[in-house]
Amino acid sequence: MNDTVTLAQTTLNAPKPGRIGLSIVVPVYRGAATVGRLVDALSDLAPEGGLEIVLVNDGSPDNSGDVCRALLPTARVPLVYIEHARNYGEHNAVMTGLRHASGDFIITMDDDLQNPPEEVVKLYDHARLGNWDVVYTRYAVKQHEGWRNLGSRFANAVADQLLDKPKGLYLSSFRCMSALVVRAVTLYSGPYPYIDGLIMQITQRIDSIEVRHLPRAEGRSNYTLVRLVRLWLNLATSFSLAPLRLAIFAGLGLSVLGAIGAVATISEALFTRDIPSGWASTMVVLLLVGGVQSMILGVLGEYVGRTFLSANGKPQGTIRAIQRNTDPQ
Repeated sequence: MNDTVTLAQTTLNAPKPGRIGLSIVVPVYRGAATVGRLVDALSDLAPEGGLEIVLVNDGSPDNSGDVCRALLPTARVPLVYIEHARNYGEHNAVMTGLRHASGDFIITMDDDLQNPPEEVVKLYDHARLGNWDVVYTRYAVKQHEGWRNLGSRFANAVADQLLDKPKGLYLSSFRCMSALVVRAVTLYSGPYPYIDGLIMQITQRIDSIEVRHLPRAEGRSNYTLVRLVRLWLNLATSFSLAPLRLAIFAGLGLSVLGAIGAVATISEALFTRDIPSGWASTMVVLLLVGGVQSMILGVLGEYVGRTFLSANGKPQGTIRAIQRNTDPQ
């Protein structure tokens, strides 16, 4: 009986006849020097059910678009090239790619060759044969700069508190998702997508495997401190009410401190003849109150602003062009 159930589950997630087994979505930004090598390496793979590659040029300021278009007539696998009208951010570009991916499983990966292409089939097979909805990758050693690694650890620690995710699960952009999850993820149309937050709202059938992480082949990371902060804000404000609750607790804590201070002031006035001027303590209280109030207003303003932009129809991404190779070499 158990063997029958296992066989049925495996068959459910097996590539369907006439369908592509695996789609690989690659957001491209300043990737002119590496995206060609990536596509060439991916084309050598032979995953069960076949392979297609979806490249999303997210308003890259270099000649990434020219490089991607030049790959269309020579690509050895089905290749889809999508061009955004401007830069919308990595998660927005991935969402566009997911909407145009046709595989039974979809892997997302960066264009910088830090994720070895040979790990793709390992990731795909683990998700497909293990009947997982999502499989993340984790790294024994991350080949990023120290500040970037610190930022990633901080973001994952925050995600542990804000998202309903398995504790300790590392959220990597090199991930494999089933078509079921991708269909649900792409229903989100807001301007501030955070894909991992959407995944956690859809499924808990999630696993992870360890893969290698290589140094950057060219250039430096496109993620600056400002971009990381924006990504963290998407996580904190789009998929959790925790910041608002934190503001409530901060206000309650300040109220308690204010009540204690009031009792102390009254007691001092009743039982102490020489009352000090209290200028320093007054300034401390004012600064404390002003700081907490500013924090609370900032949190509320962030939520209101994002709600306003979403209601006004700020686009998640605008597609300038879509091109496909009709006859892979």
